[in-house]
Amino acid sequence: MTSIMIPDVALVDNTEQRTPLVLVLDCSGSMDGEPVSLLNEGLALLEQELKSDVIAAKRVRILVIQYGAHDEAVVASNWCDAMDFTAPRLEANGTTPTGAAVELALAEIEQEKQRFRQAGVAYTRPWLFLMSDGEPTDRWQHGAEQARAAEQANKVAIFPIAVGDHANIDSLGEFSSRGERGVKQLKGLQFRELFLWLSASMQVVSQSRPGAQAQLASTDGWSVVNT
Repeated sequence: MTSIMIPDVALVDNTEQRTPLVLVLDCSGSMDGEPVSLLNEGLALLEQELKSDVIAAKRVRILVIQYGAHDEAVVASNWCDAMDFTAPRLEANGTTPTGAAVELALAEIEQEKQRFRQAGVAYTRPWLFLMSDGEPTDRWQHGAEQARAAEQANKVAIFPIAVGDHANIDSLGEFSSRGERGVKQLKGLQFRELFLWLSASMQVVSQSRPGAQAQLASTDGWSVVNT
């Protein structure tokens, strides 16, 4: 039996091209305290910045996935246009099921693309932001393999972000077709600078044609430059 996908009302009412953005956020126990507090502030800033840009507000589509608890990956905020986005309030506890979180994100992206096609809405390549401060605790290799294949096929652009000194750069690199070179190391807990860069990037990408190259700002303001 073939399942029928219910069209999203926002895609019917607003036929502007879309730029999908998936935030896959580590909410394991090690993120408790200041890290998750600053992460929440960063999400609120992203909401504010995107809503203040009239084009990005209509074109950027956001999905937030959090992973933690007992090896659980769940949707914390479902797909919506930036104008309708309310930053979720995340709490930190539990383990780090990175593989499950990425597999969920990739599945959500493909379903959203199908909804775009059904509604006749053009879209740019989705962005997947993968943030972690530790080491995967699940069988993450399959998710990493899926992520690399999807990126190599230009189905998604993946941005692994290492938070803190205990993030496993090796395993994070496995989720990028560029390996460890694709991983960005966050300076301290500069989530504010990271999300300002992300919102500015989304504003640029949302105004570009599907398939075109977008000129993004440098990440030096929030990432460590490895020499």
